[in-house]
Amino acid sequence: MDLNYRIKGDGPPLLLVHGLFGSLDNLGGLVRGLADQYQTIAMDMRNHGRSPHSNIMTYPAMADDLLHLMDKENIDSAHVFGHSMGGKASMQLALNAPDRVKKLIVGDIAPVRYGANHTSVLEGMQALADEKPADRRAASALLERYIDDPAVLSFIMTNWRKNDEGVWSWRLNLHAIIDQYDGIAAAPSVEDGGSPYSGPTLFIKGNQSDYVTEEYRSEILRLFPNTELRAIEGTGHWFHAEKTELTIRIIKRFLEA
Repeated sequence: MDLNYRIKGDGPPLLLVHGLFGSLDNLGGLVRGLADQYQTIAMDMRNHGRSPHSNIMTYPAMADDLLHLMDKENIDSAHVFGHSMGGKASMQLALNAPDRVKKLIVGDIAPVRYGANHTSVLEGMQALADEKPADRRAASALLERYIDDPAVLSFIMTNWRKNDEGVWSWRLNLHAIIDQYDGIAAAPSVEDGGSPYSGPTLFIKGNQSDYVTEEYRSEILRLFPNTELRAIEGTGHWFHAEKTELTIRIIKRFLEA
């Protein structure tokens, strides 16, 4: 799939891969802080942002999308940062094509299957799609019935846009995300005949988040044995938005080491 993407900066290539319900715009803070030393390539993942829609939403497919982008830009190998769903896609890329990933940074996600963490969010998004409120304020009020966290509500609402016909709708492919949610919750895996990714890997987590816990340590080290872990104090799942400058410093130190 030809993803929508944006390149900024000069230097070693660095892929920036967003999470579920996100877009390349959500990583703008990281791009601004990293483009002075790296050629940043931020993309909209399939079924998100301005990228094409598909009824397939698996990590092998998403990893193939990233490889296709790299081939299109004649990038032999790159550093990769992926957050949440994008972290799983990045892990799958490293496992499938280790020679294409110089260093891997995984943001607040582990290589494990998670439960249905977004049931209420998806129910609210579906209700919004069904009712089609006439303006943004009414849409936000409806979604508040399902999402009580203002930050999450604001984040989800970045996807509620007017389409080319002037009708409010979800820019992302909500149907595919709901239909393929089991694949999104799944863990990245080693293909038959494959092996763990032995390249330098950094897992960054928000210390207030429960996405990466001690119980996942053995699976992380099994698939990514050359791993270090860094927790950022006072942050949750979206640590890169809550403490952007610190995140940038951590990324730079790891890539420069």
